[in-house]
Amino acid sequence: MKKHRRRYSIEFKEEAVRFARESGLSVTKAAAKLEIPGTTLLQWLAATEPEQGQPAPTLSEQQELARLRRENEQLRMERDFLKKAAAFFAKESSK
Repeated sequence: MKKHRRRYSIEFKEEAVRFARESGLSVTKAAAKLEIPGTTLLQWLAATEPEQGQPAPTLSEQQELARLRRENEQLRMERDFLKKAAAFFAKESSK
């Protein structure tokens, strides 16, 4: 049987992280109160930990970064395709 992935809103994720940090509960207990898997909450907490000397990124910033990375990859593929097409047509027109 295939499991369905639940999608959580940015607001829910941010509130869940805030609750886990401020409640004083263990991650497992906080996740149970929020009715989400403990591993999911752990991932959200880890994702918002600041890098050395950097402020902690918000989940919305992380989603924006992931979207921009996907868009960047798509644009690279389109650019490479256009380069190859231009080279092909330049070669064909010189014959």
